[in-house]
Amino acid sequence: MTETENTPARWEDIATQLVSERGEALTRYAFLISGNRDDASDLVHDALVKTFGRLRNGFSIASAEAYVRRAILNTYLDRGRRITRWRKIAHLTVVPDTQPSPDADTETRLDLQSQLMRLRPRERACIVLRYYEDLKVDDIAETLEISPGAVKRYLSDALARMAVGLDRAESHDLGSDHG
Repeated sequence: MTETENTPARWEDIATQLVSERGEALTRYAFLISGNRDDASDLVHDALVKTFGRLRNGFSIASAEAYVRRAILNTYLDRGRRITRWRKIAHLTVVPDTQPSPDADTETRLDLQSQLMRLRPRERACIVLRYYEDLKVDDIAETLEISPGAVKRYLSDALARMAVGLDRAESHDLGSDHG
């Protein structure tokens, strides 16, 4: 009987059930972390491969989801580190991240997602873990393996950046009403 429990079907069943029951939630989580639907799908796929890449038994759906969420976050942060390292050594041409829209209505629309996209990877991770996952500062610190003080700094910096972006959009809205 223990031999049957250790067959690949066990972990495959858990992986299949996890994807069918929680796949959309995992993709939404990855989207909030990455800010891009394609990247979110890639992150979920990579996390599933990392989690179930080796035969693993003894997972429940809840524990498997926790492992996959952690793998999503780690994969995203690792990509951010690689990009940051590359930027330090690459010869860059200055190109704005976003081009101004010719449509005034598009320019004035407040978009939380665009504010998240302007954050650095660690700042975005802290914001998502704090406000989407509803984790406390100490839990975020443990998850990211950084100090609670660093988490507070990342949260503060991220919220300040987002507030500046929202203030600019609001002042632009007010200016366009009077023009």
